Amino acid sequence: MAQTTESTVLERTGITTDLLDRLTARIETGDDRSEIEVRTPVADEAIASVPACDPADVAVAVERARTARAAWANRPIEERAAVLERFGDLVGEYREELLDVVQLETGKARHHALEEVLDVPLTCSYYAENGPAVLADEERSGAVPLAADATVTYDPVGVVGVISPWNYPLTLAMTDAIPALLAGNAVVCKPDERTPLIALALADLLEKAGLPEGVFGIVTGEGATAGPALIDGVDYVAFTGGTETGRAVAERAGRNLIDCSLELGGKNPMLVLEDADVETAARGAVKGAFTNAGQLCLAPERIYVDERRYDEFLDAFVGATRSLSVGLAFEYGPDVGSLIDGDHLERVREHVEGAVDDGAALLSGGRARPDVGPFCYEPTILTDVDPDSRVACEETFGPVVSVVPVADVDEAVERANDTSYGLNASVWTGDRDRGRAVARRIDCGTVCVNDPYTVGWAAVDAPMGGFGDSGLGRRHGPEGLRRYVDARTIATSRIGPLDAPPGIDPGWFARIMSGLTAVRRRLTRWVP
Repeated sequence: MAQTTESTVLERTGITTDLLDRLTARIETGDDRSEIEVRTPVADEAIASVPACDPADVAVAVERARTARAAWANRPIEERAAVLERFGDLVGEYREELLDVVQLETGKARHHALEEVLDVPLTCSYYAENGPAVLADEERSGAVPLAADATVTYDPVGVVGVISPWNYPLTLAMTDAIPALLAGNAVVCKPDERTPLIALALADLLEKAGLPEGVFGIVTGEGATAGPALIDGVDYVAFTGGTETGRAVAERAGRNLIDCSLELGGKNPMLVLEDADVETAARGAVKGAFTNAGQLCLAPERIYVDERRYDEFLDAFVGATRSLSVGLAFEYGPDVGSLIDGDHLERVREHVEGAVDDGAALLSGGRARPDVGPFCYEPTILTDVDPDSRVACEETFGPVVSVVPVADVDEAVERANDTSYGLNASVWTGDRDRGRAVARRIDCGTVCVNDPYTVGWAAVDAPMGGFGDSGLGRRHGPEGLRRYVDARTIATSRIGPLDAPPGIDPGWFARIMSGLTAVRRRLTRWVP
């Protein structure tokens, strides 16, 4: 059985070792299973251990979910919606405890953890309210008017595998799981091995809300071991993570002939046009680039500023960035928290140092802060970046952003689209209609006007996903729900087989059908 370990950090939170022991005890595995240490980036010390599930453990969890799913799917969708609404209520009720767990596992600032906690009840309410209509039977046009009709029904795919990341371990697990559960599926979640505790806490609250035991399961372990086993056992995979891993997930899902949705990496652009309010744009750049220490798939890493406003914007942005505080506290206060671990800190450091070695100017930050925390890094602004450097081409996924002057909006759009990624972008302008027109020219799944990412992500009625190397499929909106169902068409004839009646000359019947087809096309043709 996995156990917590002695941790001085726990004393700074409302989390007890008894709570952690209860959460880790939820994972059922075979005997003598090896364990993975869960370490907090707040102090780089062990806080718990969880089983390193092997393929046999994953298969058992999937089968348990498949067995439990039948009764859940047979309940009216309104009852399933009520359970998810109660779950949203419980997330609000246990907010402080969940915030502590998220901070403990990720090291993020508390107000950034709050964004995760607040997101879940909104998602629950959206799907509880809108899901029944989205999945209701639909009447469609039949093959022959008056003689035939067609109805489309939606059935759950079965068991959904959710592979969730470490950077937003609460909201990105639940954003995928909530619509899957509402549709009548069971879910088996494989959280990142660095952040399993929040997933276990959520599983506990789902059962408190009335979700039958086994309908939402957790498997813990290394991604390379548990991930492929999960894909081999489930009927659909929702994955959030890096692009290269996403390719492997899609390939394996394809071999199994199951569908998948993938939210992957990004190298997101921010465009500041010549008519933008510079102070507002600078505030947006700070929020976008440095939320969660830049470990946000939607964060801008490239800022293109009209050269007529470049100096003014840079002064405002650098000034605002230098005023940010870096800290680790289980309370509201510090602006920026920690990176996730030492490997990620080294990646960020290499990107920045490599850019500087190639001639980039460092205007703010550029240093690790071991005096604050083992993996803390200052918010960093670069200019004069070599377009071939790693920081310009690869996703840094840290508190690092480059600022580049451009001649006009056409150059800004061209540079924004000069990437294989296409997840999120933002346009900053004093003319919202112009901003929306520019947004249509940017090759990204979401483009926000005068906001870095929040108005796009929080628009839960609208689909969210990436173009190109940033992924496949969409979460949020009706699209985020219908990915978890199979559509069935039930077509009915009122006259028997749609064929020539007995005794009718085939040639005469062919002329009649050809004439009817022409009339039908004329009646249904769109006239401008």
